[in-house]
Amino acid sequence: MPKDWCPFDPGSGRVPDHYDVYLYANDFPAFDEESGTFDPTPGLFKTTAAQGVCDVVLYSPEHNQNPSQLPPERWEKIIRLWIHRTQELIARPEVRYIMIFENTGEAIGVTMPHPHGQIYAFPFIPPLPDIELEAAAEYRTTHKACLYCTLLEKELADKERIVVANDSFVAFVPFAARFPTEIQIYSRRHVGFVGDMTDTEIHDFADMLSTVRKKYDNLYGFLLPLMMIVRQSPARGDHPYFHFHVEFLPLQRSANKLKYLASVETAGGTFLNDTRAEEQAAHLRATPPGAV
Repeated sequence: MPKDWCPFDPGSGRVPDHYDVYLYANDFPAFDEESGTFDPTPGLFKTTAAQGVCDVVLYSPEHNQNPSQLPPERWEKIIRLWIHRTQELIARPEVRYIMIFENTGEAIGVTMPHPHGQIYAFPFIPPLPDIELEAAAEYRTTHKACLYCTLLEKELADKERIVVANDSFVAFVPFAARFPTEIQIYSRRHVGFVGDMTDTEIHDFADMLSTVRKKYDNLYGFLLPLMMIVRQSPARGDHPYFHFHVEFLPLQRSANKLKYLASVETAGGTFLNDTRAEEQAAHLRATPPGAV
């Protein structure tokens, strides 16, 4: 096998010779739909089948193209693939939660530079999304309102933490940011799934993703190592209190320093951030979203 061989490249024999975006079955899946039935019965040393699906979403046939170099038109194709695959996975009775995400950069541990993201279909709701769902449900019960809509309303009124906005989406540095240049993108309209968006919203979402990615890589002048997580409602049940959004978690705390999750953060779940969200938002607003 050639040293620079990549299974995601056209001509590899693993993908079509010509494609724009492509859904690729993960070669090393954490979940496997053929592994057997998932059994959630508790037990100290209990094991169960890892029933589920792990997909890779290939953003581009070009091996060295950064996500920030993808035009909005390509992001729109990626979003429509997310929607199509989410709808397919929701139809499977064993699927409880669908996570769309991306890891980018060597600091994250990525060994394949080819631009790609992933989709995991879980047979359970992962712990952190479950905690978020509980908090959102409690807020709705107590305040008779959507937690996310309320946060968005206050961010728009305050303006200091807004990075960029369009007719359908707003990107801002959250008040309690866990990472120095963390950005969250909220849909202005209350929707639960990526597939609930209108064509206009899909277009605006693609523009927003393109703009944020360009800002990130222009921030320090290099590919910013980050995690992108697309948050949507669980695949089963009614969750009117949940609001579709995206989280960007960049690991860079400055041009030459990484943000490490040390003992207090890893062991306690208490994030320490030595910057103010308002300052980081101002810095990101001033960063041009031009060509990278």
